[in-house]
Amino acid sequence: MVNDPFQDTRPRALTVSELNHQARHLLESSFMQVWVEGELSGFFRPSSGHWYFSLKDSKCQIRCAMFRGMNQRIRSIPKEGDKVRIRGKVTLYENRGDFQIIAEHIEPAGLGALQQAFEELKRKLQAEGLFEVGRKKPIPALPAHIGVVTSPTGAAIHDILTVLARRCPGIPVTLYPTTVQGQPATAEIVRAIELAQAHGAADVLIIGRGGGSLEDLWCFNEEAVARAIAACPIPTVSAVGHETDVTIADFVADLRAPTPSAAAEKVSPDQREMLRQINDREFRLTNAAKRAFQRLNTKLEHLSARLRDPRRELLEKAQRLDELELRLGKAIEQRMDRSQVRNSHLAQRLAMQSPGKQLANSRQALDRSASQLDKAIQRILSRLQDSLEHTAGTLNVVSPLATLGRGYAIARDERGNIVRNALDVSTGEQIFAHVANGTVTAEVTSVNPESNWPQNPES
Repeated sequence: MVNDPFQDTRPRALTVSELNHQARHLLESSFMQVWVEGELSGFFRPSSGHWYFSLKDSKCQIRCAMFRGMNQRIRSIPKEGDKVRIRGKVTLYENRGDFQIIAEHIEPAGLGALQQAFEELKRKLQAEGLFEVGRKKPIPALPAHIGVVTSPTGAAIHDILTVLARRCPGIPVTLYPTTVQGQPATAEIVRAIELAQAHGAADVLIIGRGGGSLEDLWCFNEEAVARAIAACPIPTVSAVGHETDVTIADFVADLRAPTPSAAAEKVSPDQREMLRQINDREFRLTNAAKRAFQRLNTKLEHLSARLRDPRRELLEKAQRLDELELRLGKAIEQRMDRSQVRNSHLAQRLAMQSPGKQLANSRQALDRSASQLDKAIQRILSRLQDSLEHTAGTLNVVSPLATLGRGYAIARDERGNIVRNALDVSTGEQIFAHVANGTVTAEVTSVNPESNWPQNPES
């Protein structure tokens, strides 16, 4: 085979797109996730809701992007110059060939933002006494009804129901469903606690969820949730995350359980232990009853030997029983009469407190107030009108134009200064006299500072 001298033997060149794609793949496979700390610079928030910025230190900088789905979970927007830590993935923006980090989380450098907020709220609520042992309510030993505030689809409710079914399946359980993660969770948890109070069935309330990150559990560190738990009249058990997870809800609740399963164990009696105790007490009671029966039987035999004619005593007891029956009937009748009177009185009070009646009274009061307001406004306007007319009259009296109208004039020299003295002008100088309907220009022919005002101006 003859070699073609004109054949291109150079190695195949990559396109720019191919090179950037390979570089991106290499970066993303080499750096799965990194934490980077630096000073925030060039922070930009377009209408899309994404964040674009750079992190820099004394020598270098790197571009960063944080998309809206991630930055919506950040509690406070960072600002130019902040010292921050970000967690994200290293990648390459292929269109421009820019080396950058796609941020998933951002927090102030040093103590994390969430941890800092946790400590601040903890100090605040502790200072208010919400963690005091003296304000915590006891958990009932034998609850008649258990309420659970958690997600209906999470592992926590499954664990709780499993434990309760094993320990004491006869106790009814009511789920007050809520989301337990994300921005809407705080308000939903508060509503679920309030719903449990309004329902009034549960005499103990488990509040919690399964494990997760600090961000996942954050709704249980919100002040609104803490205050709702503190204000709840039902004894509460906090069961958030795993044993190592600690939230503000744990401090405020009446009892803290390390897990949802542990919470179910703490609020429910063990059915098998109860049955064992019942059987033991039944055995002891039976033996005690047998011994008592034997003693009574012995005593009865002894008394029977001494008893001569019991019929008279039986008749007296029967008569006493009839009297007691009669008194009981009268007492029941009187009690029912009092209850009917009280119910009637309460019905009348309820009718007087009817929202419709109160609304009508409020509407009449509003109409009266509106009428009084209109009259007061008219009186104020009338007084202001009188004051305006009086002020206008006073102003007209002292107005310079009124003075000019009475025959006086204001004289100014060539420089525009008012002539107040005969010596302010010189012979030959022009003066301008302002009268009521215009200006008169005159030339000074003589200055007589000592002469009196002429009696007849025409002479």
